[in-house]
Amino acid sequence: MDGEDLKILERVNPVFNTAKMCLYQLAMIGDKDAIAISEKLGLEKDETQNGTETAISEDQLKVSLAMMETRYRTMEAMEKAAGCRTIVDLPCGYTPRGIQLAGSGMNYVGLDLPATILEAEPVVLSLIEENNRKNVTYAGVDATNYGSLEKVLKDKEGPFCITTEGLLMYFTESETGVLCDNIRRILEKKGGCWIVADPESALQYVLTARLFFGDEFLKMMASSSQRVKEKADVEIGKSSLIIHPGAETPESMKKAMEFLAKYGLKAERLTVSDYMPDLTGQSPETTENLKKAMENCAYWKITVIPDLPTKTEEYRSREVSVSARLAGDFLSMIFNGRIDTLSAPDVLRAFENIQEGNKIRRIEIDCTGLEYISSAGLRVLLIMHKSAEDGLTLTGVKENVREILAQTGFESIFTVE
Repeated sequence: MDGEDLKILERVNPVFNTAKMCLYQLAMIGDKDAIAISEKLGLEKDETQNGTETAISEDQLKVSLAMMETRYRTMEAMEKAAGCRTIVDLPCGYTPRGIQLAGSGMNYVGLDLPATILEAEPVVLSLIEENNRKNVTYAGVDATNYGSLEKVLKDKEGPFCITTEGLLMYFTESETGVLCDNIRRILEKKGGCWIVADPESALQYVLTARLFFGDEFLKMMASSSQRVKEKADVEIGKSSLIIHPGAETPESMKKAMEFLAKYGLKAERLTVSDYMPDLTGQSPETTENLKKAMENCAYWKITVIPDLPTKTEEYRSREVSVSARLAGDFLSMIFNGRIDTLSAPDVLRAFENIQEGNKIRRIEIDCTGLEYISSAGLRVLLIMHKSAEDGLTLTGVKENVREILAQTGFESIFTVE
């Protein structure tokens, strides 16, 4: 894949930039494997830690480093305690977990956006001894596309410990639902559990920031959220599985548990302090204070509710097909299939090939055959909408796609007929 293809992948889903931020933070706390990966990728502090408009302060960085190491080391301890044969890291980002599990006798499967895997896989594998690479697998997937997940995981040995750090906060409600449905199906076949750090991540940030800076943490949290939003270029924390700290916590917790139950899943809260090891990037005193603070925060171990009748929404995982006709300055298109992280780059390429050398005033897309669209697909539609003087019109939109447009606010941006 050439540089232009990589740029396309970045444009349709820039959220992978936050993975470089996390890797560099691991390097800053002294993780030797993270340092090696960062050096091979040529990463620098300003590039990875600052948003497009908001720069990280030293105080914010101090909190971020403490939170990052707490999460990374605690998740590692929870993985071992789960006792599963295969670790499925979704999303794996650029972290060195594949290096650290190579040769352990366990299988490691790193799954992420294609743009991330294209960069991460060759670098990480180059740092693993050749005879230890056989149990390490990387693959580009879309977490909302069951077919892409099944293709990678069907021959892997169970039970699985699926881990998620920093994914759900970027997902819409509909994407979170499809992800839960997909993971339940995987666990039903392979056994095991899903360990998630995301639901109480905002609470973890509050507890960590308050420990360092008292009531000043409120300003810090607002700035940090803005910076992450700029790196990802998406709204964050819009899913029912994200717990809102403070007075809203009990209701948010109840709503999250009910949301999981709809998809045949249940959660056990694993208190962070029970699994958290000593931190190498913090003083012994700070580590002890963090452990005490983390008595009030948990990661979630999610399993299948046994013998519960569930309904699975099937989305055909074939790639999207696009046909287009340009008549003067009017572009008409027909979409069939699903537009997600895997297929969105193809849609953008098709549009920009037609757009090259032509002025497009109006775009109309027949969505009768469109089965599903993710945030990556919506991003492509927004690019198209902004490029046309009279914007974008969608016709023949199915009910499930219309719901996604409504949930994300895009129904008010495009003309939907």
